[in-house]
This record gives sequence, structure tokens and C-alpha cells, in this order.
Amino acid sequence: MGALTRRTLTTSLMVAALAGCTDGSGSAPGSGSDAGGASDSTAAPAAGGAAPDPAAKLATATRQADQFDYDAALDTVDGVDGKDAEDLRTRCHEEKDALVPWPEDEPVSHLFFHSLIVDPSRAFDGDDKEQGYDDYMCTIPEFTAVIERMHEDGYVLISPHDLAEPAEDGTMRPRELLLPEGRTPLVLSQDDVSYYEYMDGDGFAADLHLDADGAVRSRYVDADGTEHEGAYDMAPLLDDYLAANPGFSYRGRKGIIALTGYNGILGYRSSPREYGEDPDALSAARDAAAEVAGALTDSGWEIASHTWGHIDMGEKPLEKVDVDLQRWDEEVGTLVGDTDLLIYPFGADIAGPEQYEEGDVRYRRLRDHGFSYFFTVDGSTLAWQQRHGEYLRQARMNIDGIRLRATAAGEEHVLDPVLDAGAILDPARPGL
Repeated sequence: MGALTRRTLTTSLMVAALAGCTDGSGSAPGSGSDAGGASDSTAAPAAGGAAPDPAAKLATATRQADQFDYDAALDTVDGVDGKDAEDLRTRCHEEKDALVPWPEDEPVSHLFFHSLIVDPSRAFDGDDKEQGYDDYMCTIPEFTAVIERMHEDGYVLISPHDLAEPAEDGTMRPRELLLPEGRTPLVLSQDDVSYYEYMDGDGFAADLHLDADGAVRSRYVDADGTEHEGAYDMAPLLDDYLAANPGFSYRGRKGIIALTGYNGILGYRSSPREYGEDPDALSAARDAAAEVAGALTDSGWEIASHTWGHIDMGEKPLEKVDVDLQRWDEEVGTLVGDTDLLIYPFGADIAGPEQYEEGDVRYRRLRDHGFSYFFTVDGSTLAWQQRHGEYLRQARMNIDGIRLRATAAGEEHVLDPVLDAGAILDPARPGL
């Protein structure tokens, strides 16, 4: 596809992406593998391949215990002598014995965001995109306030894989989730982490990349054209928060990053279909995107399909769904690996709140494609969840301008038990 066609596609999809993954009302019906890999089971090798020193092993084990992974902590500290190690072993046994199971199939809240606004003066500058940004995005201070409040209220980040997993026969079976008494599981996700072309110059981060130490950071270009490296979107912001507050994460879990493919992923123009006119640039973009995706998943993030073209999976003809699935596999799956997580664009599920029918052709197509975990949008409840047959389905609550403004104005009350929307709303928003 040539540049003109691509530009037309990008413009036509801008509204769809801004509408995010909900229609704005939040009223969509009901609207695999262990997500581990984030909780360090062993201390990192010392330079030169030498075994980790006792202090390093103790530090790793302490973090594992802070994140409720007591068996891993005990394994890590095994063989380490001294009072600190003994105290940690005692703590692990005592705290492990005090864990309580989350009730089987009790719905778990799932909050989601879009790209975060770094500079409100550029996002809310009166152009034709201002309303979309105000409706569907949050600013960095708003995101930070939400995370801090949820942590203070005893929530802990988990993965949907911690709630259920496929058995050998494919049936989705519940998993035992053990948490300290008074702690409540929470799933976080972020949609459209592609840094779309239409967002250029509007006060958002430009990409995710690895810094000199291999940590995931954002690149932000300010109004003067100066580039900055730091925490300018959800992934690095949450990484930093968890580094200081490890107890907000269950065994190193972080969140789900939902990717489309038509503008590439993670800020890299990695789509051969859309950017194949410069093979060298395309190859570099794909290599960089794959490197960042690997670093994200290695550190506790999960990646979901948001479809290649941000399409309505319930309304598009099945032939177009098949094409989209193939494009995702060829252009995104080759960079990020397999995923069993599907986050529906617009929150547009393939069914209402009733259970998926095993013989439904759309459901079978998605299951045969490897998806077992499905996510819609529902702004009417803090938690909705359905486990049946071979799948787990959750509704997500959109945290954005629409939801925060309505809650602050007293027009909605679903978020009242968990968030003070009036205090969270950024005064830099239009009209505040």
C-alpha cells in the first residue's frame, strides 16, 4: 500500500482508535500459560558468570516475598546463612500460612487506559482531535493518582492467567489464587500502544525503547523538538512504581499491552504491508519492536491482540476477520510471539452476556486461532467475569475523560467506591 493510501487509512482509523475500545457509553454487554517470568526465581548471575553473592540472593528473595511468591523466595535464599536469611525464611513460612484463597470465579476488576497525555497543552489545543483526547485519554497525573489509590486500598496486580488456565482437554479450569487477607486482585491493561501517526506532535510519548541499562523507557519529543527519555507512558511509569512498591504486584505481574498492527507496534513502523517501501527502515523497525516486546514480556508484562486493523470482530464479515487474524500473525505475532489474549476493539464482543456457544462460527474461529481469554468493556460494573467451556471472559472498566468527568459530576457512581474522580481529574483538561 502506498503512502497516500496509508495516510487515508490512518485518518479513517483515527476516530476508531480515539474511541478506543469503547463506544464512549461503556455499555457493551456483560458488558496460556502461567503469566510468570516476572517474579525472579533465582538471583541474577554475577558478572563473569560467578554465582550470585549472598547479599544479592537475599535481596532477590526479599522482593519475591514482597510479591507473595514465598516458595520462590525460599528457593532463592536456600543455602544463605545469617540472621537476615533466617528471618526471611521465618517470614515466608508465616506469611504463606496466612494466605487466603480468592473465591473461585469471583469477578475481578479490570481497569484499562489508552496512551497517556504527557503535555496537556499540546493535546488540548483546540484542534479537531482535542475532544477525542479529552474523552478517551488520561494524563500522567491522573494515571498516577489512580494507581496510588488502588494500591492504598489494598489492590494487587494479577494476570488473568492467575484466575484460570486450560486443562489438558482444553476446558478452562479455575486456579487457586492465594493472597494476604484483605488484598483484592486487579487486572490492568492499556490499549493501542502503537503510538499512531495521528498522535505525532500532540503531547504523547513517541515509542517504548530500551535504555542503556536495558530498562523499558519512553521517548518524548517536546514542543521545541527536544527528545527526552523517561517514564512518559503506562509501562515505564508502572515499572518505576513497582520498583518502589513491589507489594502492588502478585509474583511480578504488571499489566496487559494491547496491540494493533496497521501503524506498527510500540512506536515502530513495523508493518510490511504499510511501510514496505523502505526495506532497511522496515527491518530496523521490526528488530527494535521485537527487542522491546521481549523485554516487556520478560519483565512481567503480557501482550494481547487488539486485532491488526482495530476492527469490530462481531460486525465485520467473517472473511475480513480471517484476513485480519492472518495479518496479525504475520506482522505482529512474528514480533511478539503467540498470545491467547484478545481485547476486543470498541469493547465490541461477539456475543452478549450469555455464554459463548461452542458451535458459534466466530467463537470457534477465535478459539481455533489460539485465543482463550476475551475482554470486552462495561462501564456499568466494577467487575464482570465469565468462565465457561474453553474460555475466560472479563469486562473492563475504561478509565478516561468520559468516565472521570461523569463520576465527578455525580452522573455515574460505579467508580465511587474506589476512586475520588473529582480529586483525580487533571485541571489541565478543557473547561476545568
